[in-house]
Amino acid sequence: MPETTPSEPTAKPTAKWRIPLVIGAVLAGAVIGYVGVSGLRHPAGGDVACNSAVDLAKKIAPLAHGEVAALTMATTPLRLPDLSFEDANGQPKKLSDWRGKTVLVNLWATWCVPCRKEMPALDSLQTKLGGKDFEVVAINIDTRDPDKPKNFLKEANLTNLGYFSDQKAKVFQDLKNIGKALGMPTSVLVDGKGCEIANIAGPAEWASDDAIKLVKAALAPAAAGF
Repeated sequence: MPETTPSEPTAKPTAKWRIPLVIGAVLAGAVIGYVGVSGLRHPAGGDVACNSAVDLAKKIAPLAHGEVAALTMATTPLRLPDLSFEDANGQPKKLSDWRGKTVLVNLWATWCVPCRKEMPALDSLQTKLGGKDFEVVAINIDTRDPDKPKNFLKEANLTNLGYFSDQKAKVFQDLKNIGKALGMPTSVLVDGKGCEIANIAGPAEWASDDAIKLVKAALAPAAAGF
């Protein structure tokens, strides 16, 4: 009897075996598909409490143009870390102190030229919209000479912004760890639950009509026609 060589084809499964194999493949594909769809519907790390912030971001996205075209609207529900810093009197503050109010968190430093250029626009935004529903929380991260940023604001006559600082720059690292601080300046628009609505890496003309309309829509989307 001749020996079987490796080149010879192996026997094909009979029909009664092919049917279970096909059914098994279909079921396996269905499971993989379900897992994939589930992953898309429920992104890793997503906070369901922040779903409304993502919905709001989608509604106001058409307003992210012109002077605020660089804004990245939130697509995954994300609650920001409870950032810790100090006020002008050295008293501890946390981002959660602004719960119930929409906030534009901005990180800046005197050594950052674009930051210094952006500060007057932030001061103007605070003047126009600051109140019970909105506030610009600009956090200075200079690690040396704490009087320097205070003097900068005073000399530039930027008196409407509250002064907040973190001389250890931990707030930058906290935002960097979640992919929301890639450079300076950096800003994140946050809703009253502490959830991201939008973010921007770099400066923006916050005093412009484009910025004012977008922020107003974030505060009251129904009134803005959204």
